[in-house]
Amino acid sequence: MMDKEEICREIDGMEPAMIDTWKKLVNRDCGPDCKEGVDAVGRAVERFLKPLGFKVRFHVYEKAGNMLVAEYGDMTKPFVLLTGHMDTVFARGTAEERPFQMTGDRVTGPGVLDMKGGLTILLHVVRLLLAHGYDRHPIKIVLAGDEETGHKNSNGGADYLEEAKGALMGFNMETGFLNNGIVIERKGVAQYQFDIDGVGAHAGNNPRDGRSAVMELCHKALDIGNLTDCEEGTTVNVGVISGGTVANAVPEHASCKVDVRFSRQEGIDRVEKAFRQIVEKTYVEGTTTRFSCLVKVSSMERLPGSEALFHQAEEIAESWGLPAMKAIAVGGGSDSAYLTRAGVPTLCALGVKGEFNHTVREWAEKKSLTERAKLLAALLLHL
Repeated sequence: MMDKEEICREIDGMEPAMIDTWKKLVNRDCGPDCKEGVDAVGRAVERFLKPLGFKVRFHVYEKAGNMLVAEYGDMTKPFVLLTGHMDTVFARGTAEERPFQMTGDRVTGPGVLDMKGGLTILLHVVRLLLAHGYDRHPIKIVLAGDEETGHKNSNGGADYLEEAKGALMGFNMETGFLNNGIVIERKGVAQYQFDIDGVGAHAGNNPRDGRSAVMELCHKALDIGNLTDCEEGTTVNVGVISGGTVANAVPEHASCKVDVRFSRQEGIDRVEKAFRQIVEKTYVEGTTTRFSCLVKVSSMERLPGSEALFHQAEEIAESWGLPAMKAIAVGGGSDSAYLTRAGVPTLCALGVKGEFNHTVREWAEKKSLTERAKLLAALLLHL
């Protein structure tokens, strides 16, 4: 096996090929309305990995991008799990409207940061190490096709839990942070919609015949918001409210969308129990309420093993002359949650660094492509 100086030189030399892969991945629509684009990326990854000796299979979903699973080595032994996702949040046509572009050290395009850059690093580092006889651990790669929608139209969450069994450690190539933070804890995220039906009436001629859905929602929005418990690590935000049609009519319908962030499963369990109680309670007689879950991503709980893994990674990065890292906890969810639920020590946010995920301002730092490739190679070789 090469020493670290040789590996770093070779990774620097790989930059043009990595940028070419990055560009091809970005310039393909992979949003929630484009299953065929996500699945095409999966097939391209399969073509990349099979010549390296990986056995590749897919979890196939009817209404979501498929999940790719690639395995190298004796999978009856503890293995390293490398993971991420192939989908983006952007609508069909965005790749043509805003294609991959480099301006100095700034790279833009849909999903350039979240997370086509991290996927590029994963593929090229694995190819480099295997070409030089890497055999420390078996490797399993799991790439989701519907992470951005929280697997709401697939069995992806359960499939992740099953695929993670037996893993020694996990590395998620999600969006990196400019402050070089490595994520060892993430809040879970869930979103809900409450719909209220009342009775419409003319506000001047027969207001007493009406049953205001908006008034019912006003009461219930306060109840919902009051479920926040910062000490528990749970926040509940009524983010969107709509209702009524015109000012001179008692509103027949009203609705709201609610965002919940939670550090522990106990938090979301408490909130959902309270939601059911709120639905059953009536303030304005004659109104009815129902709620539904729009999306839910589990929390990535902080494991003692993840902290230990980070401290080892920190020492390795320092010995390779790479930028100092820091362990962080963040509010945004990722599929790392399924790894920690399976008890797998996991480091997340190892991908390219940048800002403004999910927006037209999304950008990635070009130099972090090779920097993070060196970090992943170091971790695989020494952890």
